[in-house]
Amino acid sequence: MFTYRSRRCSSVKLRQATLAALFCGGALALSNTVLASTELASAEAEITDTDNSHYFQSEDIFNLEYVSEVQVSPNGKYIAYVRRSNDIMSDSSRANVWLASVDGKSHRPLLSSKKSYYSIRWSPDGSRLAYLSNEEGKPQLYVRWMDTGQTALVTNVTSSPSNITWSPDGKYIAFTMSVDAKEKPLDVKMPKKPDGAKWSPSFQYITKARYQADGRGVLEPAYTHIFVVPAEGGTARQLTSGNYHHNGRLSFSPDGNKIYFSANRSDNWEYEPVEGDIFSVDMMGNIAQLTSDKGLESSPVVSPDGKHIAYARRDDEKVMYKNSYLYVMKSDGTDAQNLTKDIDNSVSNFHWKNNKHIYFQQSVRGLAQVDVVSLSGKVKTVASGLGGTTLGRPYVFGTYHAVGDVVAYTKGRTDRPADLFVTNRSERQLTALNEDVLGHKQLGEVKEIVYQSSIDGEEIQGWYILPPNYDSTKTYPLILEIHGGPNLAYGPVFTAELQRMAAEGYVVFYDNHRGSTGYGERFALLLQGKYSSEYDFSDHMSGVDALIEKGIADPERLFITGGSAGGIASAYAIGLTNRFKAAVVAKPVINWLSKVLTADSGLYQIPFQFPGKPWDNVEHYWKRSPLSLVGNVTTPTMLITGVEDKRTPMSETEQFYQALKLQKVDSVLVRVPGSPHGIASKPSRMIGKVENILAWFKKYDIVPSQNTQVEAK
Repeated sequence: MFTYRSRRCSSVKLRQATLAALFCGGALALSNTVLASTELASAEAEITDTDNSHYFQSEDIFNLEYVSEVQVSPNGKYIAYVRRSNDIMSDSSRANVWLASVDGKSHRPLLSSKKSYYSIRWSPDGSRLAYLSNEEGKPQLYVRWMDTGQTALVTNVTSSPSNITWSPDGKYIAFTMSVDAKEKPLDVKMPKKPDGAKWSPSFQYITKARYQADGRGVLEPAYTHIFVVPAEGGTARQLTSGNYHHNGRLSFSPDGNKIYFSANRSDNWEYEPVEGDIFSVDMMGNIAQLTSDKGLESSPVVSPDGKHIAYARRDDEKVMYKNSYLYVMKSDGTDAQNLTKDIDNSVSNFHWKNNKHIYFQQSVRGLAQVDVVSLSGKVKTVASGLGGTTLGRPYVFGTYHAVGDVVAYTKGRTDRPADLFVTNRSERQLTALNEDVLGHKQLGEVKEIVYQSSIDGEEIQGWYILPPNYDSTKTYPLILEIHGGPNLAYGPVFTAELQRMAAEGYVVFYDNHRGSTGYGERFALLLQGKYSSEYDFSDHMSGVDALIEKGIADPERLFITGGSAGGIASAYAIGLTNRFKAAVVAKPVINWLSKVLTADSGLYQIPFQFPGKPWDNVEHYWKRSPLSLVGNVTTPTMLITGVEDKRTPMSETEQFYQALKLQKVDSVLVRVPGSPHGIASKPSRMIGKVENILAWFKKYDIVPSQNTQVEAK
C-alpha cells in the first residue's frame, strides 16, 4: 500500500508538470513530460493488475465482526447483544457484550475486553444481567447490576455452566452442568508405585456406546444435571439425579417452585438419539414426567400465567430428517396440540408474546424468519431475512429474542455479516459493525438461480457470486462449493470463504440440493438412502451447466470443493465425472462401512440413514461410499481434514488419499494440527483452508489461448 500511494503522488506531480508545459509552450519540456507520463501509465497499469487491496483479502477475516446473541430487556427499551470479533494475536474469536436502545439513540459497551462474555440473560425486573465468562479462567456465571455496573462472580464450579435461567422472583439462577461419574468397570489391583517413580499414565477404560465427541475427544464418564444457585452468589445445588443427561432449555413455573426440562431417562438412552420427554423437577429434587410420546419432546417454555407449556416435538420415524413442530399443552401435561401442523419446516426458539401468542423461528428457502402463532393456530410473519451469524460459508444461521411487540434479531446482507435489527411494527437497523472493514471493498455480487435437476426435474435453488469487476462479455472459471449436513442449507448471506474465491477471479456457485432444509420435509428426505448419489450430483451439475449456458462459466475451467457432507459429495462427484480440472475434498466420509464404526455420530446414522447395520447391508453402504468409485477418478485432488476430527475421522481421508496414490492420481493430503471437524473455527485456519483451496485450483487452472477467457488472478 505504501508503494502504491507513493506512485499515486508521483502521478499527480506529473500531471501538474504536463499542464505547466502546455501553458509555457515548452516543446522539450512537454516531450520529456509526455515520455514520463507514458512510463507512469505503464507503471500504474502494472500496479492495478497486482494490487487487489480493494477486493476481499484473507487478512480481512481477522477484522470482521458480527452479532451472535440478542436479548430484549423486560421493559422492551434496550437490547443487550453479543458482539463477536477475531483476535489476530490469539487466533481466536472474542465475545463482548454491548447495549443498544430500541429507538437507536444509544449504543455502548457493557462488557468489553480481551476476555469473552456470552450467554446473556436479563433478570425478570431488568435490573441485572447474568452472563458466562472466562474472565478468571474456566467459564463461570456472573451477574452485573445495570445501575452501577458492578459485577459479582456467582459460581465457582469445575465444569462449564450452560442454559442459564432466572427464577421469576430473581432470587435464583438455574443452569445445567456436566458432573463426573465415578464408574470403574474393573477392580484392578496394581502394585504400589515407589516414591519418585515415573510410570506410564494409567489405563483408560471405555464402556459407553457413545464414548467420543468431536471437539472433546474421548469422553470421561459424566452426566449433565440441573443446578440452582442464589443470584447473589453461593453454593450451586444439584436438583436432578441419575445416570442420565438433562440437557437443553430450562423454564421455571411462575411460582418458582418447579423447573421444566427435557431428558431421556430411559436405561436405553444411548441407543435412542431422538427420544426425549418433558419433565419437571421441584426444589427438593422430585422429578415428574409430563410427556411420553414416541420421539423427541424438547425446549419447554412456560406461559406467563403458568397455564400452558410450549415445546418442540419430532416423531421417532427412523429417517434422516423429520420436521420439528411447536406443540402446546396444559401445565399438567394434558391436552397437547400441534400449532404449526400446516408449516412444512422445522420450527424452534419459542418465546411467549403473551398468554395467547408464541413467537418461533423457521428457515424458508435460504433465509430464516420469525413468526408468531396464536393458540388457535393462526400464523403471522413478523421479521424476515435473518442470518449472517457464521463468517466462513453462507449457512442459514440466525437468531432472535422478543418481549411483547419488540423483536430483536440478527440480520446481514450478501456483503455484510449479521448486524442488530429490531422491529416494533417497523424494522430498524441498530448497528453497522463492518463498514470500517468492508465499506471500501468491492465484493462479488450474489445472484440467485433457480433451475431443474436433469435427473428428474426437481426444482433446485442456488446462488452464484460474480468476481468483482465482472465483465459480461467474458467467461470465467467456476468453483462449485457444496454445503454440509446434508440436512442444512445455504442462503444469500455473507461468506468470507466464497467472497475470497470470487476476489481471485472465480464465479462461485452454491446450491441447496435435495436433502437441504427450508423446502419442506419431502425435499429433505429425497436423499434418504441416497447420500451421496447420482441424484445430488445431478442437482449440482445441472446448476453448473445452467451457468455455462448463460455464458458466465467457462466449461473448460471447472473446479469443485465442499466440506463434511459437501466433502462426501465432492469425492463422489469426481468418481462420476472428469469434467473438473481439480478438486478439494474437505473432511469427507469416504467409506461408510468404516465411518459409522469409528466416528462419534454412528449411533444416529446407522438406524436413521441406512437400512440396517453395516455387516448386514454391505452392498448398500459400499454404494454410498466415494471409495467405491475411486477407480474412475482422474481429477487432481487435495484432501484437507483436522487431525482431531471425530465426526469424519482422519482415517477416512487417509483411505482416499492412499487409494488415489495407488491410482497414480495427483493428490496431496493436508492435515490441520489440533483441529476437530470445524477446521475453520479459528481465523487462521479459515484463512489456511481457503488459501490452500485457491493455491490448488490455481495450479490446475490452465487458461485457454482465446482472448475472451479471463485468467484467475
